[in-house]
Amino acid sequence: QVQFVASGGGLVQRGGSLRLSCVGSGVTLGDYAVAWFRQAPGKEREGVSCSSASDGSTDSADSVKGRFTISRDNAKRTVYLQMNNLKPEDTAIYYCAANMMRRRCVWPPTAYEYDYWGQGTQVTVSS
Repeated sequence: QVQFVASGGGLVQRGGSLRLSCVGSGVTLGDYAVAWFRQAPGKEREGVSCSSASDGSTDSADSVKGRFTISRDNAKRTVYLQMNNLKPEDTAIYYCAANMMRRRCVWPPTAYEYDYWGQGTQVTVSS
């Protein structure tokens, strides 16, 4: 069974940094597009960043460009999201996900097309 476990969330002050991790099992991570999504209270789930397996290219939402970086270690079946210069508006539950039908990510990623999800990890940024 394919599973993903996300971790690394927490409480941080405005301007601080966090590094999220998502460890997969039962999957060859290097074969698939992976992405991070987030959902704040009362808002729709939105794509934050995605990574392609085919060429290693990445994309991200305009709101986080220059601050967030997605990376992957396929051998360790782990996806990372390095978050710098965090802002209160970044507060949300963050989810990692894999799309088993794609090697390249399409921007924006559509949650419906992603097959496997981590349980989510809470990120809270205080003013």
